[in-house]
Amino acid sequence: MATAFSGRCIPRIWLRRRATLGGGRQYRVALCTELKQPLVIKEVAPRPVRPHEVRIDVHFCGINFADILCSRGQYQYRPHPPFIPGIEFSGTVLETGTDVSTVKEGDRVIGLKGPPELSCMAEECIIDQKALWQIPEKVSLREAATLPVTYVTAILALEHRARTQPGETVLVTAAAGATGLAVIDVATNVLQAKVIAAAGSDEKCKLAMQRGAQSSVNYSRGSLKEEVRKLVGSGGVSVAIDAVGGDIFLDTLRCLAWEGRIVVLGFAGGSIASLPTNLLLLKNITAMGLFFTRYREQDFPVFSRSLSSALQYCQEGRLQPHVGAVFKLEEVNDAFRHVIQRKSTGKVLLSFK
Repeated sequence: MATAFSGRCIPRIWLRRRATLGGGRQYRVALCTELKQPLVIKEVAPRPVRPHEVRIDVHFCGINFADILCSRGQYQYRPHPPFIPGIEFSGTVLETGTDVSTVKEGDRVIGLKGPPELSCMAEECIIDQKALWQIPEKVSLREAATLPVTYVTAILALEHRARTQPGETVLVTAAAGATGLAVIDVATNVLQAKVIAAAGSDEKCKLAMQRGAQSSVNYSRGSLKEEVRKLVGSGGVSVAIDAVGGDIFLDTLRCLAWEGRIVVLGFAGGSIASLPTNLLLLKNITAMGLFFTRYREQDFPVFSRSLSSALQYCQEGRLQPHVGAVFKLEEVNDAFRHVIQRKSTGKVLLSFK
């Protein structure tokens, strides 16, 4: 019988229900059995850990738009059903392989899997020891679960890509989302930059201000460029972080100052704009992208350093992650709808305890 639990497939024999008597230990998972259909809660049997692997008792799993896209067959990586979504988690170590030296049973950890590897939306998961980071004592498991995707993205965008300096002004779109609020948190409380938060409603702008932004713009009401000009004058902003795309990206680009830097994180608005390169020329603007999982593959030291920094900043009390909603495992489809319908602000988590 095949034993690979993460990756492209799960042996169907594992998807047996717990027997009434003597069925052996099993645990629950959220399973994508068919693309574009609701996830199904199933019980599966654990497999042995390999020498370099660690078995985790999962406490929280982050809900990311990538999970939804994978379940629809619309992500860059396309796992074939049946598979378990979920790329980030926090939990405690249950068991270690014979070659594991970095963690021990009982340690509190966060981890990141894939894509293409997934499988974190489960009461247990198995992961390579290299993909685990220990959680400092002052950081809760709930807080820690917010860090691997959103805060690593924010730190990579602001520090590694845009080279944001103290006192610079940062414009962030989709500011009330999980990544947007992480950008505000890192820019304001770590880098000592000023933040203009741009979002699509007054309620979301208010939240962004409460979380540390100095100013806000509701771009559903009019021109983002003109509203930003009223705030900073004709000089523009030094750094822009855009996760919306389309016309919002183009307006954001036009808000940049001389030698400004813009980092593209995604296209939540559903439209990918064409880049008017004449604007890059006229203002000596730098436009760059950030696909954070590629750092895990191509430059792991930079990725690992960013996640370690996020943990350290939390331990020091410099970061205050915002959890917008927590769902139980059996409510996973409700959690997906919450994100799809743009009801979410901050990080959305699944709780297994």
